[in-house]
Amino acid sequence: MSLDSLSILAKARACLAVEREALEATADALDENFVTIARVVEETVRVGRKLIFSGIGKSAHIAQKLTGTFNSTGLPSCFLDATQALHGDLGLCAAGDLAILLSNSGATEELLRLLPLCEKFGLKTVALTGSPDSELARGADYRLIYRAPREACPLALAPTASTTAALGLGDALAMVVLESRGFTRDDYARLHPAGTLGMTLLLRVRDIMRTGEACPVLPETGTTQEAIFAMTGAKAGAIALVDPGTGLLSGIFTDGDFRRSALNGGNDFLKQPVAHFMTRHPKTIAADALAVEALKIFQQFKISDLIALASDGRPVGLIDVQDLPKLKML
Repeated sequence: MSLDSLSILAKARACLAVEREALEATADALDENFVTIARVVEETVRVGRKLIFSGIGKSAHIAQKLTGTFNSTGLPSCFLDATQALHGDLGLCAAGDLAILLSNSGATEELLRLLPLCEKFGLKTVALTGSPDSELARGADYRLIYRAPREACPLALAPTASTTAALGLGDALAMVVLESRGFTRDDYARLHPAGTLGMTLLLRVRDIMRTGEACPVLPETGTTQEAIFAMTGAKAGAIALVDPGTGLLSGIFTDGDFRRSALNGGNDFLKQPVAHFMTRHPKTIAADALAVEALKIFQQFKISDLIALASDGRPVGLIDVQDLPKLKML
């Protein structure tokens, strides 16, 4: 039977509503057990041990995703196939590791067989389950319970809301531990060196700024005409102006300043010192700062050009906001 458009949208929204219901119920049910497990996870990693996630069926997929999430936030983790564990893969387990076993029913045979073996190998165990009174929950050292009052499947068969709640609870655990450990953007960048994300997080201002002839610099005693010539030659929308005695930044002169000087500077504005029209105390950034910090400045102050400074306050580079899309930063 084919559904009309309105029915399709209504059923999709109903599905999402059921999954939202599960997440809200899980959030409302959080208690001190969650706090305890967060601290156990943090301590496990602090002493150099790892997390081991395991599950069967759809729970295995959730376990694998959580393994990736925890690894990406600096929490060493691995996935253990519960069936293969009983045939040799227990070799990846070591005393002090923490096993997080996922089962909605808490009655998965392979996990129940794995539970005492984890204890034998010196592992602590967490039952991540939707059944607080299940055998898995009773046998584990810790319980992480999610709530899924009903599945979104119209047949009440396919795991939907339960897997969403399990994933959400696992993600919440990872994010809480991330903040507790003081995990930073630099730490994240270190673990994600490839692709656009890694490039954006790892880049420094010195990696993206215009330098040399592409970064025009002029003493503030120069004329407006000299500043315009220097900007034009560099194909830049701004020029750094410096104190002629110290070489330290005095201000910035931009295309916008040029237009304003033409309107307000009189007929001889080109012969006047550019210092009359420059913007003093412009926004600047250290050449060693992360490039994402430059992006924040552009977005916060709605400017088009940003001067990069060396540690001694001398201008060494120029960033044009038009360069950022080429670097996939906008």
